[in-house]
Amino acid sequence: MHRPFLKCVSSAVIAVALAAPAMSHHSFSMFDATRTVQVSGTVHDFQWTNPHVWIELKVTDAKGAVTDWSIEAGAPNALTRSGWKRSSIAVGDKVTLTINPLRSGAPGGALVAARLANGATLSK
Repeated sequence: MHRPFLKCVSSAVIAVALAAPAMSHHSFSMFDATRTVQVSGTVHDFQWTNPHVWIELKVTDAKGAVTDWSIEAGAPNALTRSGWKRSSIAVGDKVTLTINPLRSGAPGGALVAARLANGATLSK
C-alpha cells in the first residue's frame, strides 16, 4: 500500500475512535422512545440553559397529591430553530407536555411537544 493512503486511513480510524466517547454523553437511553405520555401541570422552574433546557412541573393527580416532574428538552439553539423563545414558558404557567417517559418510572422524561398556556403548541 502507499504510505499516504495508509496515513489517511489511520487518521480516519483515530478520529472516529476519539469521537465516539464525545457522543456518549448524548445518550437518551434512559427515556422510553417507544412511548409518549401527556403530563399537565404548573411550571415551577424553567431553565433555559446549555446543554439542555429543563422544565420543572408540579403535577396534581386525581387524589390531590402533587408530584414534581423534571422534563429534559433540547439545547436552546435547537429549540429556537423550532420556534421556542426564552419567554415561551414562565413560572406559574399551566402547560401540557407530551414526553417520552423515563424507563425507571420516575416522574420525568424527554420533551416531545408542549401545549402552552396560550394554546400554542411547540415541539422539540
